[in-house]
Amino acid sequence: MSGWVLDASMVLAWVLPDESSEEADRFFSLVSPEDPLWVPCLWWFEITNALVAARRRDRLTEAEAVRAIHLLGELRVETDSVIGVDIVWRWQTIAGTYGLSVYDAAYFELSQRKAAGLATLDEKLKHVAQKVGVPLLQS
Repeated sequence: MSGWVLDASMVLAWVLPDESSEEADRFFSLVSPEDPLWVPCLWWFEITNALVAARRRDRLTEAEAVRAIHLLGELRVETDSVIGVDIVWRWQTIAGTYGLSVYDAAYFELSQRKAAGLATLDEKLKHVAQKVGVPLLQS
């Protein structure tokens, strides 16, 4: 296995003070600094949108938002920049085959292409990953 594909649900459970997840805490305590953490380009939009929405809903103070961004900066994420018609076809096929959103299909496709584990809290995405043998963090 070559590192992990990190989805937004895992990171948001780690950085948002009103969300908690033993699974996310465990993942971030076990992942090695040498393990690549891959994200699709959309990850940055998802994370930023969630932080902005949390601020608008008063779920996050300005200081907590700054802390969250600093935590994100500590992660050694590698942004996958492969994009184009070929990838669109793959996402569409995966989404249709497994009943996933295109967003989840992007994480799934990246984990397959990078031969990486999938770090997610999304139950449907975990189920699909298990079904096809994509590694997940073991309980």
